[in-house]
Amino acid sequence: MNEAIAGYANGAGAPATDFAIEIDGLSVWFGQGRDRVDAVKNASFDLPAGSSFGLVGESGSGKSTILRALTGLVKTWDGGLRVNGHDLGRKRSKDFYKQLQMVFQDPYASLHPRHSVDQVLSETLSLHKFNNINDRVEKLLTDVGLGPQFRFRYPHQLSGGQRQRVAIARALAPEPSILLLDEPTSALDVSVQAEILNLLTDLRQEKNLTYLMVSHNLAVVGHLCEHIAVMQNGVIVEVLPVEEMRQLKSSHPYTQNLLQSSLGFVRQ
Repeated sequence: MNEAIAGYANGAGAPATDFAIEIDGLSVWFGQGRDRVDAVKNASFDLPAGSSFGLVGESGSGKSTILRALTGLVKTWDGGLRVNGHDLGRKRSKDFYKQLQMVFQDPYASLHPRHSVDQVLSETLSLHKFNNINDRVEKLLTDVGLGPQFRFRYPHQLSGGQRQRVAIARALAPEPSILLLDEPTSALDVSVQAEILNLLTDLRQEKNLTYLMVSHNLAVVGHLCEHIAVMQNGVIVEVLPVEEMRQLKSSHPYTQNLLQSSLGFVRQ
């Protein structure tokens, strides 16, 4: 682990219980033998509880694969994964999904087209054994800026931004402490992206959430995150504060190229 990564990963001496997510030497692969593809190679970083951390890099760099390993969607991995102080194995319990939820990239694909908003949220609440489901559904819709008037609408009756708000409400339903955000605004118009990012910022403060966000858009990550890890070909090449990213103070050539290619961070 290089010094930049180690400095943040060690959390300046903070005890492990202060971390929501701890990833230590994570490697993920697909296939076997000659067909094996190493998607993530020896990745290490930690997220203090209540923080917001971004994974950035080009498509295929391994960003989303890390999220899938955390959620149990990928079984072929090695290394250490801890969530709220508990080591993760290959299987995930229902209690795990009360602590950690994921918001996916495409709000058009993540909602069942024949299920109303009420069904989407009520079924999630029932699955996690909550009472007072009617009141909870209305509270979730209010929390994401929709309101109860959207409760019995279907996905085809909603805009992209409204669908993503429903997806966020579904993720919040089990009352998790951690949200994994997989390109949560990339399928939305720019004006709607800003609304969703502001919503996520407000929710994090109100509910003391921890965010691990994947994005190829440095401006989006800069809006929501405090630190970023830059990935190239499955390897974390650099971890730096977002403020240093804004000032183009990266030390790795790949990060410098990413910053220069992103118009929002080129100095005039």
